[in-house]
Amino acid sequence: MTSLLKTIEDAQTLAQAIVDTIHEPLLVLDAQLRVLAAGRAFYETFQVVPEHTIGRLLYSLGDGQWNIPALRLLLETIIPERTAMDGFEVDHDFPGLGRRKMLLNARKVLYETSADATILLAFTDVTARRLIEQEKAELQVRTDELLTHQQVLLQEMQHRVANSLQIIASILLLKARAVDSDETRHHLRDAHQRVMSVAEVQSHLHAAGGVDRIEVRSYLTKLCSSLAASIVSEDRRIDLKVVADDGQIGSDKAVSLGLIVTELVINALKYAFPDARPDAQVLVTFQAGEDAEDWTLIVADNGVGKSDGQAPRGQGGLGTVIVEALVKQLGASLEVVAAPGLTLTIRRCGATSELPRAA
Repeated sequence: MTSLLKTIEDAQTLAQAIVDTIHEPLLVLDAQLRVLAAGRAFYETFQVVPEHTIGRLLYSLGDGQWNIPALRLLLETIIPERTAMDGFEVDHDFPGLGRRKMLLNARKVLYETSADATILLAFTDVTARRLIEQEKAELQVRTDELLTHQQVLLQEMQHRVANSLQIIASILLLKARAVDSDETRHHLRDAHQRVMSVAEVQSHLHAAGGVDRIEVRSYLTKLCSSLAASIVSEDRRIDLKVVADDGQIGSDKAVSLGLIVTELVINALKYAFPDARPDAQVLVTFQAGEDAEDWTLIVADNGVGKSDGQAPRGQGGLGTVIVEALVKQLGASLEVVAAPGLTLTIRRCGATSELPRAA
């Protein structure tokens, strides 16, 4: 008998040590919800002492601060049915602590040798966590509102830019028709085509809904179709073809890429075929690299190219300056091969492949 009592005492001592070791407040209750044991963290957190805790009904602890409807629901309704409950949240004003949000975990322990049951009740103070979550949620709402406002402003700006570009292009075209000088008319038409190319790039990006990345194939196809419609005449047919991989490019880089294509295509359509020919072709190719930021853009034609000792036709003017500046801005390199026809390759980083040529 003495040995058995000693074993029980040792087990109780071990159980109490375990309860005291746990950092979160913990109560051990009997089936009538009287406190059998409490952890050190419980006394420290709720500022009570063992003399006023052990053996007392949970709801009568302190000044009745534990007589909480949500806690009654947990212990008297949920636990008898489920035997366990995790993350049951209680929002209550505890004396000496103030308003606190507690997560309660409860376990009903059943014994093979006894009809009695024990309930383990653990508390986790999540007040600070909930406050942070609330602040994050409010910050997200404000962020979403700012982004929506920014999107509205961006759309309004895009609309105004498109209108302004159309007005400028119309003025340039009117001036080109009104002047007597062929050279001035030529420069005004060049300026008109560049403004229209910028407008086309802007309209395509606007149609994409302001997304961060643009589908290159659709983008270049639409751009080149617009250029062909404005420059290629019925009596001087030139086949303008686009071959592009299923790749994407950042919308910020798409503007520069579109302007490069515009300059090179306009140059080819103007200068590559001084005489009409049935097989005239300009080929625009976009090849995506293994890395998302690597790509190769090629604009090739089967036109006159250049004579020995001459610079490539159409090079050295404003268009060349624009292209070189944009290539540098993209961190790419420019390569010109002038026979047969003319092939201009803009390569970004490690994207490499055999250069296609116009047929």
